[in-house]
Amino acid sequence: MAALMPKRVKYRKYQRGKLRGNASKGNYVAFGDYGLQATTHGFITGKQIESGRIAAAHFLQREGKVYIRIFPHRSVSAKPLETRMGKGKGEPAYWVARVKPGTVLYEIGGVSGDIAKQAMLRICHKMPVKCRFIERKHAG
Repeated sequence: MAALMPKRVKYRKYQRGKLRGNASKGNYVAFGDYGLQATTHGFITGKQIESGRIAAAHFLQREGKVYIRIFPHRSVSAKPLETRMGKGKGEPAYWVARVKPGTVLYEIGGVSGDIAKQAMLRICHKMPVKCRFIERKHAG
């Protein structure tokens, strides 16, 4: 499967901007029983998201379900190698998801806590941000 990217966007190129503050949305386990939560800021590329999904699916061997809670909506542009300065902004090279501390990246449901923790550890090794393992807060 190809790396994740949007079908169409309003603007092709973005300015870099700053990553500040903590996540106010998408910061709790909503679909599965266990989650992987970012503890630092960062950009996660579509390829990194896909490699995390593959690592978890391979470890789980068709048990349980893996939910991906982030999507790469933002393009990052790059100029070709050995190109002189000037002549405008480079073309979009890849797509990233902007992640703030507290964002839940992945969720797993339908497996025991030990297996979910091991699967999340495999995903964590693929991520460019620091992560922690969390559990769903049951109402009760």
